Amino acid sequence: MEHAIGFDLGGSSVKAVVVTAAGDTLAQKNVSFDPSVPMDWARTIRQLTSDLQDEVAARFPSEPVKPRIGLSAPGLAARDRCSIACMPGRLQGLEGLNWAEYLPWESPIPVLNDAHAALLGEAWLGAAQGFDDVFLLTLGTGVGGAALVAGQLLRGHTGRGGHFGHSSLDPNGSPDITGMPGSLEDAIGNCSITVRTGGRYPTTHALVDAYKAGDQVAAEIWLKSVKALACAVGSFINIVDPEAVIIGGGIARSGPALFESLQKFLDAVEWRPTSHKVKILPAKMGEYAGAYGSAAHALGKWQ
Repeated sequence: MEHAIGFDLGGSSVKAVVVTAAGDTLAQKNVSFDPSVPMDWARTIRQLTSDLQDEVAARFPSEPVKPRIGLSAPGLAARDRCSIACMPGRLQGLEGLNWAEYLPWESPIPVLNDAHAALLGEAWLGAAQGFDDVFLLTLGTGVGGAALVAGQLLRGHTGRGGHFGHSSLDPNGSPDITGMPGSLEDAIGNCSITVRTGGRYPTTHALVDAYKAGDQVAAEIWLKSVKALACAVGSFINIVDPEAVIIGGGIARSGPALFESLQKFLDAVEWRPTSHKVKILPAKMGEYAGAYGSAAHALGKWQ
């Protein structure tokens, strides 16, 4: 039975799936680690590798096929895809760690950026199935992104491909964490909610709740952010020319408060030659999208 373990390393937990090449899920786990303990995240993945192998072997004792392994994490994946090349400030020890050597594993363990992996998960089993030209935006603390162009993952020269959140909507705005002024990330990400609301709302979810309740101040702030998102999406549509745009992340759980307003603003700004209207779709795979994408990558579904 051909199958893979897909890992998605986050800031305080590891999400893991075991999935067959046909897309059938055999196991799913979400295990927390202590980010203050050096390399606790790595030891967590090592233990999970053993536990998940044992779990599958117990269920299918007559099929002792060793799984493939794929992994995604924050940061830029190295060009040889064996490690994360750049992840400053967090998860010390991650940069340059070759996972096939660390576990150890007989075959290579391909490594992806977490947003790239999330898009592959959606393309394999979720909202992006069947699209060759599609991009993903994940709206949460920041804004992540990834794109498939002609069926191929857009990686770029250094792995930065798809970092849509760090595009500028206001050249006179304050710099974001990459130094980009007036970025999309700061226009709608939860990282800037205190600044954007003057401290009135502690989280984007609180802002959206107030907007739904009819608060006029909340409506002004929220709709300004969604209009900025629409202009960014319209701009990316002009660059990538996709069939669909997938919107995921915690803010996407706002439902109609996001999607109906976003579509209204897009109707005003999207260029639609030959009357082609790009589909705007909510992500389907939830918090495990990156783990499924890592598994798909390990299974060779995308190179």
